[in-house]
Amino acid sequence: ITDMERKKYVIIMAAGSGTRMGAGRPKQFLELDGKAILQKTMEVFLNACPGISVITVLPQDFIGYWREYCLENNFVCPQILVPGGITRFHSVRNALDRVPDGALVAVHDGVRPLVSEELVRDMFREAENVQALIPVTPCVETMKVLENKDGKLVSIPGAKADRSVLYGAQTPQIFHSEILKESYAMPYDTSFTDDASVVEKYGKSLSYIVGERLNIKITTQDDLLLARAILSLKGQDYSL
Repeated sequence: ITDMERKKYVIIMAAGSGTRMGAGRPKQFLELDGKAILQKTMEVFLNACPGISVITVLPQDFIGYWREYCLENNFVCPQILVPGGITRFHSVRNALDRVPDGALVAVHDGVRPLVSEELVRDMFREAENVQALIPVTPCVETMKVLENKDGKLVSIPGAKADRSVLYGAQTPQIFHSEILKESYAMPYDTSFTDDASVVEKYGKSLSYIVGERLNIKITTQDDLLLARAILSLKGQDYSL
């Protein structure tokens, strides 16, 4: 496919149990700005790319819950619901069964609702011309190389981390679907931490784009507090 645009898909990864949040239900269903975090996340893609095909990966026990939520809240989003697997790798593989070759497929964390529509649009545009596009942000903290010895953090002698070459990977990560599907046909490996690591192990090169500092992943109570603060400030003029 060269002359025409590839069809767009997004796999929303929302199969986590959210144990770190300590809430009564998985974090993707907690409320942010009057809506489930998962709905907020999906709306970014629906607004950025009208007509995008949505595949939602959920815990098996919450597929019915999510169907009911969409009905009760009049959240109209045609979507394919897929049960999660035993690891994130297996969950993505389950979803890829529903994606054709010749498409662009984004994989995004269901608990990253603050990604901007602009970044999503820019990435899909750039992904037409590269096989794998990964958003990254430069590391701003001073990094320490430590190990845990009997419950205490201690320095590793002589080990240094060069902050200038360290970047944090985010989602969405966007791929030519045939490349991602071929990569996920490999056996599972514990070194697979995200989709980019799977594609890289398969031998394909990755391209990068600068991500967004505010595109945080909501996994703890502190993250939820931060997300609420960010949303309350958006639209206000808080320039220095």
